Amino acid sequence: MTIRLVFADDETMIRAGIAAILASDPDIEVVAEAGDGHEAVELVRRHRPDVALLDVRMPKLDGLAAAAEIRKVAPETGVVMLTTFGEDAYVARALAAGANGFLLKAGDPRELVSAVRAVADGAAYLSPTVARQVIKQLSGTPFSRGEQARAQLAQLSDREREVLALLGQGMSNAEIARSLHLVEGTVKSHVSAILARLDAKNRVQAAILAYEAGLVDRS
Repeated sequence: MTIRLVFADDETMIRAGIAAILASDPDIEVVAEAGDGHEAVELVRRHRPDVALLDVRMPKLDGLAAAAEIRKVAPETGVVMLTTFGEDAYVARALAAGANGFLLKAGDPRELVSAVRAVADGAAYLSPTVARQVIKQLSGTPFSRGEQARAQLAQLSDREREVLALLGQGMSNAEIARSLHLVEGTVKSHVSAILARLDAKNRVQAAILAYEAGLVDRS
């Protein structure tokens, strides 16, 4: 299946780099590029892509506002945000805006393709590097539940709690599989079950619950 994508960044060199990375995957088709948030929203409205990849900081309309608009005009389009170090506080706002994925611009280029594929499949993707930076930032938001989080986690099996603890550390499915000596498909099944049992919309919310329940070291 071809994944149709629109991406937006106000820096021409960054756009060229993103295009080159995406071109390495024959299943991803870039249907349009934008230089600002307003243009991104209009291109998504016109092309109805599977995924929109947005820089957080853009002129005219920033990525967060653009993400919120895209959720209104094309709710079927998944949104992946590109951030830089020092912009952790934006992630909570991006969650509220309906974003499905978060990546660091300086991260592993392979994460970009993984994120696009995951979001196109209807999943959420949080870069492990971003996860480690933002879990503490997000604790204390409406997604965190303190004692209630510990009560919710009581319904998980021992193996599911092990998977959740590693997910809370920002590990990808592949990293969790290697750590627990499991097949990656088994980890994916565990993650799906965890999200369902915890009534979490995505990995980010599950990770926050793990942090609040004490499964993740707060130091």
